[in-house]
Amino acid sequence: MKKQLLCAALAGALAATVLPASAKDLAVVNGEAIPQARYDFFIKQFEESGTPKTPELEAQVKEELIRRAVFEQEAKKLKLEDSQAFKEEMALARQTFLIRALFQKHQKDNPITDKAIKAEYDKFVEQQKGFEYQSAHILVETEEEAKAIIADLKKDFSKFEAIAKEKSKDPGSGAKGGDLGWQRAETYVPEFAQALTKLEKGKFTQEPVKTEYGWHILHLKDKRDSKPPTLDALKPQIEQHLAQRQLAEFQEKLYKAAKIEK
Repeated sequence: MKKQLLCAALAGALAATVLPASAKDLAVVNGEAIPQARYDFFIKQFEESGTPKTPELEAQVKEELIRRAVFEQEAKKLKLEDSQAFKEEMALARQTFLIRALFQKHQKDNPITDKAIKAEYDKFVEQQKGFEYQSAHILVETEEEAKAIIADLKKDFSKFEAIAKEKSKDPGSGAKGGDLGWQRAETYVPEFAQALTKLEKGKFTQEPVKTEYGWHILHLKDKRDSKPPTLDALKPQIEQHLAQRQLAEFQEKLYKAAKIEK
């Protein structure tokens, strides 16, 4: 598996790399030198990606570069690089790496600031204001069945969990006695959310609630103010989100500015 990953990593890097000639060579294959600089470049790429430099990695990189040189020489003997298909693939590969370099440069020149991250977090917190509900439900297929369950619960509510385990069509919550944990109301479909927010703590719906999934009996266990995650906890995701959005805006700006004839 490690060898396969190494080959894949080298394949991508080889396609994108142009290195200067060096007096020091890694090896010579059929009279053709493999520059030491190429080997050094790949080792550096692995280190920057978090892979430690070990004797095993060094040996694998060296062996892979030598094997590739052997295969490349054979391909050249067969004049495969002269085919139109090969030229098209090379042109596409060059285009791909050139575009990647453009996007990387844009992101490097326009880093996401802590101020932007904080502003995005504040908007998220504002959107999260409200309540979280700890609820449970029993889902059945027909209104008649739901009404019969409600009638039983009015007599003895302590049966709720047992009935959920036995009759609920929601396999996830049914196995847990109908428990849905803590969620914001908007997590659920509108009909469910509306009924949930109207319930008092400790109560259950006196009439079945119809949704696209069937008929529900809802029970509100508890209710609390919503507590969003801290800025530190969300910072990596926010930074990634802002970077993706910024890049998409850059791409769209370039596209709209281009003169395109179809």
